[in-house]
Amino acid sequence: MPRAPSRKKKAAEPASRGPTARAVAGSQEPAAVERLREAIAGDGGAALAAYRDPVGGHWQVLAALPIDKVEPTPYQRDLSQPHVARLADAIDRLDRFLDPVVAVRTDDGGYHTPNGHHRLAALRSLGARAVVAIVVPDADVAHRILLLNTEKAHNLREKALEVTRLAEGLIALDDRPERDYALEFEEPAFLTLGLCYQENGRFAGGSYHPVLKRVEQFSPARLSKALEIRRERAGRLLELDAAVGDAIKQLKERGFESPYLRAFVVARLNPLRFQRGAKADVDETIEKMLAAARRFDAGRVRQDQVARAAGAPDAAEQ
Repeated sequence: MPRAPSRKKKAAEPASRGPTARAVAGSQEPAAVERLREAIAGDGGAALAAYRDPVGGHWQVLAALPIDKVEPTPYQRDLSQPHVARLADAIDRLDRFLDPVVAVRTDDGGYHTPNGHHRLAALRSLGARAVVAIVVPDADVAHRILLLNTEKAHNLREKALEVTRLAEGLIALDDRPERDYALEFEEPAFLTLGLCYQENGRFAGGSYHPVLKRVEQFSPARLSKALEIRRERAGRLLELDAAVGDAIKQLKERGFESPYLRAFVVARLNPLRFQRGAKADVDETIEKMLAAARRFDAGRVRQDQVARAAGAPDAAEQ
């Protein structure tokens, strides 16, 4: 079946969207912004300015906040200490902090930053007492701001864990159908892989991501139920990974040495590899691969077949 041609998004007309530069300053602040200014002052901070963003015209407040009242949202990726050290060194050398974090005020007078985990840690390591933040009045956009997070490039493991933590955090806030969060989660495969990484931090998710990306879909079930289903799926995927490990062991015992052994085995097990564009059920696909992995016979593999194997070695995720 021929692939449908991709449609490029039509470019916007120049200078056709959002308020003008003068209108960004706004004319009359809404009551919600005034209440936020007062709350920031009550929390020991200072509202420096209120303005409308230049795309949607939404109001937000530029503020100085006590650093001990700002914490990262609980569903972000883990800190990279080398990245924190590089940021701290750059800020220290410049003797300036020029990149405000985004923050959302919580009911208890604290602040969550969905995109400033590393910058916040860098400031703390330098002994800073305050952090400058763009405080967004709308608490429900905190998780959406993760889509704009370019502070540090994600690898697959970081992205999958971040999306999974986001999903777990959203259950208590708004247990809507999983598919309603497609924009925030980006790919359904990230949720399944993230649950695998939670069980095994060394899980080789990159080997299975291409398969899952073809067959995974967002569920119409509520997020809490959808994650229960995905946990069962992740368990089977971890079983598959263990069986793939046994197959790799067989190959090594026969003298095969290559960084692409896992990619070779997974490709050999993949029932969709010769079915371009074919649709399949994700759980049935995993079960087929697991059954094939348990039947794997290293004695039928030739050296030239492994040499032609494509894909990244396991170390690419580390």
